[in-house]
This record gives sequence, C-alpha cells and structure tokens, in this order.
Amino acid sequence: MYYDDDTIIFLNGKWIYAREAKTGLYKQSFHYGNGVFEGIRAYATHEGHCKILKAREHFERLQYSAEQMYMDLPYSVDEMVQWAYALLAKNNLQDAYIRPLVFTEENMGLQPENKTNLFMCAWNWGQYFSDLGVNLVTSEFTRPDPRSCRVEAKVTGHYTNSILALNAAKKQGYDEALLLDQEGFVAEASGANFFFQKGDVIFTAPRGNILPGITRSIVFDLCRENGYTLRETRFKPEDVYDADGAFLTGTAAEISAVSSLDGIAFKRLWKDTFGYRLQQQFMHYVRAA
Repeated sequence: MYYDDDTIIFLNGKWIYAREAKTGLYKQSFHYGNGVFEGIRAYATHEGHCKILKAREHFERLQYSAEQMYMDLPYSVDEMVQWAYALLAKNNLQDAYIRPLVFTEENMGLQPENKTNLFMCAWNWGQYFSDLGVNLVTSEFTRPDPRSCRVEAKVTGHYTNSILALNAAKKQGYDEALLLDQEGFVAEASGANFFFQKGDVIFTAPRGNILPGITRSIVFDLCRENGYTLRETRFKPEDVYDADGAFLTGTAAEISAVSSLDGIAFKRLWKDTFGYRLQQQFMHYVRAA
C-alpha cells in the first residue's frame, strides 16, 4: 500500500528508493517512542495543479513538536515544504498523503537525544471513513494527562494510547473511539478532533487535553465565514446524546460524519446538519487553486 519498487523517499537530504532505505535498531525513537511526525494531505486542484493543504502550518508544528522533545531539526520550514512538493513530483502523486518523521540517532538511554534524522514519504490514500457515518463509542481509555507529557506535540509514543482505544472500540463493534480526559470530559477521538451540533451552535473541546488539529482550525475559519456560533467548552458524553449531529476532523479524516455515540443516533440526517455544509465547503476549499 505504501510503496513499491519505484517509490522514492526523502532521507536526510537524499532521494533514494524506499526499498533501499535502512536504519539502525538502536534508535531511541524505536525503543522509547521519542519521535515526532506529521500527517499532511495534498490535493489536485480544479485547475489541475497539486496543492499541499496548510503545508507551512504542518511543518511549523513538526518543528514545535521536535523542540518539545528536545530534538534538533536543522531544516527550515521553507526547505521542508519544497522537499514535500518534490517528493510528490518524483512519485507522480497529486491526491496523496505525506508523512514526515523525525527520529533520533542511536541511544539506548533515556537522556534526550537531540541528533535527528528526517524521513519523508508519500502514498495514495483515499477517504479514511465511510460516507455512511462513524459509529463512536466512549472509550475506557483516557487521553494522556497534560501534566505527564506534551499533549499538543505530535509525538510517536503518544499514539499507543490511540491504538489501544481504537482496538477496544473495534472489538465492541464500533468504528472509532471517543476518549475522555482525566475528569470525564470529552477530549477527542483516537486520531481526530470531535464536534457536535445542538440547535444553532457547534461545540468542540478546548485546548489542553487534545492535539489541536490543523483541519480543526480550518473548521473554525469556515464557521466564522458562515456565521455559525462555535463554542470551545468542556462537555460529557451524555451532553452529546441528544445532539442534532456530529463530525470528526483531521488530516486523514478530513470532515467525516458521525452517525451515533454509544449506540444512540443523532436527531438529524447528516445532510441536514451544519457539519454536512462544512464538509462540502471544505472539499471545495482543498481543491481551490
């Protein structure tokens, strides 16, 4: 799915075939989860060009995440954006998913390892969730406590939490997990931010226990443009049960309909909600030149 014999990747300033890439087994990133990454989408525009969605914002966050984990990323945002476009061109990709990963040198201790490697790859990746809507379940797992780690950094090790929550949800017959914070308030899904609508208001969790997504910020902009009232506030799962509708946002998820939470369906059809309108506007936005 991710590469074939002709796939070219970027590794530490060089372009090589994915099949030829090598790395050591003693990396701190491999043993202790001290790596940072981004998920970025590129789209073919209506004019036939390729556009990386919010490229600068993604690479700025990659730099921020690296700094939070005491990792030295010796490249500018402009350089990384340029390499991302070159990566797409070398692999003849337009509608694609781009994965930059910053990982450490060999270090079997827990002291920070500031020397890093930059790997970047891309592949075709279509719609993440079904058009039928996502069936969510409140997870038995909570999001990491912000007093225990840098929750606003996109760190590889943080995603063990997501893997556990999603696996548990799948075993219960659901599509995705909705995780709470340590006080029982809704945080986010395993890999996406959560929004719901009640009447003329859209609600979402505030920063603090979530990864504030870049697609989330686009939704904020679209809400302002449409004159929708958006509230960042704390809420519990039971506050969502009688909602008109709900949706997930993220680079992979884009804007995806949620059809139920804990087996309780929402009041309105997806096409009758603000989320549906935002979804249509978002897809136009990403393909505009």
